[in-house]
Amino acid sequence: MSDYLVIARKWRPQTFEEVVGQEAVVRTLMNAIALGRVAHAFLFSGPRGVGKTSVARILSKALNCAAGPTPSPCGVCVNCREITDGTSLDVREIDGASNRGIDEIRELRENVRFVPASCRYKIYIVDEVHMLTREAFNALLKTLEEPPPHVIFIFATTETQKIPATILSRCQNYDFQRIPPRLIRDNLMRIAAAEGIRISDKALLWIAEAGDGSMRDAQSVFDQVISYAGEEIADEQVEELLGRRDLRFVNRIAEGILARDAAACLKAVDEAYFAGMDMTVLHTLLLNHFRNLLVIKVVDGAEGVLNLGREETEQLKAQAAKADRDHLQRLVDILLEAEQAVKRSLQPRINVELTLIEMATLPPLIPLDDVMRRMEELERRLRQGGDGEVKRAERRHVAETPPSVPSTPSPPPQPPDAGETEPSAGPVVSWEAFRALVVKADPVLGAKLEGGRFLEEGEGEPALAFPKGHLFLEDIERSAETLRGLAARFFNREGFALRIVRLEENGTEKKGVEGSGGGSNFVEERREALNSPAVQKVLDIFASARVREVRPINSRKEVTS
Repeated sequence: MSDYLVIARKWRPQTFEEVVGQEAVVRTLMNAIALGRVAHAFLFSGPRGVGKTSVARILSKALNCAAGPTPSPCGVCVNCREITDGTSLDVREIDGASNRGIDEIRELRENVRFVPASCRYKIYIVDEVHMLTREAFNALLKTLEEPPPHVIFIFATTETQKIPATILSRCQNYDFQRIPPRLIRDNLMRIAAAEGIRISDKALLWIAEAGDGSMRDAQSVFDQVISYAGEEIADEQVEELLGRRDLRFVNRIAEGILARDAAACLKAVDEAYFAGMDMTVLHTLLLNHFRNLLVIKVVDGAEGVLNLGREETEQLKAQAAKADRDHLQRLVDILLEAEQAVKRSLQPRINVELTLIEMATLPPLIPLDDVMRRMEELERRLRQGGDGEVKRAERRHVAETPPSVPSTPSPPPQPPDAGETEPSAGPVVSWEAFRALVVKADPVLGAKLEGGRFLEEGEGEPALAFPKGHLFLEDIERSAETLRGLAARFFNREGFALRIVRLEENGTEKKGVEGSGGGSNFVEERREALNSPAVQKVLDIFASARVREVRPINSRKEVTS
């Protein structure tokens, strides 16, 4: 066996300056040592491989260095060398997982009474301290609160939530953060230069990303890559070892989703499946990919948030330009909703395929700005529609004569204001001219008259007739007084007794029935139908949409007719 040391051990930081990505922790500890304000108990918490144990050892050397206490231990004195090699009698590293019982803590309580053998402080570094039992924690409380002046405790844990509050309150707590990939890449770059390894920056960034914020994990992966490829490492070799070739399936699927090509997505899934790719891993990669696309849409200068290489970031930007933010948000929501189903399913491939089909066929949302713009346009047309209606009525000289209108109706008299309307001898033209007059006076009411006509009766006084089921008949009846006033003006007759009638399907007047639907509750049903959210949404979105008729469904016959 050779004396080879893995990179994670060989390149473990030996001074505070060499610690990467934990600036706040390092600065606080160095200031505490310089000011002589060192606590008797520390708790280092954070993810694995971010430097907790390394910083505990450096702190031990800083406090016990022959030139100290000093923020910059020399590393060459006897105490520093013994702590670095793990042979110091006064700096003990205890594994909390294997020494978790009350008996081990009782032994520790007995040992803390003895003064250090050669160092200034006796230091106990307890790793994974959350593994201690409740009884062991309780036995440690008194000693931890008032230890001898020559004793310092340093606890390290990856699960702070499992530490009792009574222990937390007796320690200074330091939170270690995940290390950004770019800082891990820079560290690996220095190691590669020192070891004589030739590798591209892009491949080093891939290795750093594989570490998931852990320097130790990234260094272990780098060790594995060197063993696989030697001192000349090509990008393709790193891709193959890290499984990054699977990302080509992710990109193809994402392109298919954004192009609304479900078939392309399923073909990519089929290839990934027979290439040996785990479908739950594929789903996770897709979720991360669309999360990155959404971040690019939301964050200006997203490179700092994504921590990706420039080439990969540019590819994501080009892909994100193919969809708006709301659509990407909906795609991420779909992936999140399907996550647990994919993980629990016995057939995860089917779940992934169904999810991708839903994403690829997701109908586009109509932007709220477009909806508001259409509504404003509709309001503008209603407000300004009066003059246009008059002009259109004057140009409308040919129309179909309704069956119930007499073949030789008497021409109506001219209205007092000949400049506003010019009714001719024909009843259709007279109706259009009258409706134009109403539109000019009240555009909304005039629009509701569409589909009606004059019905001659009695001594030539026409009634306003509307077909069965006319949508706005109830509103027109409520506006009868306004219509009578306008009719009196139009026909130049004082006290004009204008009637509003409903017609049967054959064009004759409907007698003795209130409402146009044939039922006593039809008026209320009609009102509910018109106020239906679905109907209102259609009318709001499509400016040219009109409701022509509301029909009650009272029997199977009416449904099928």
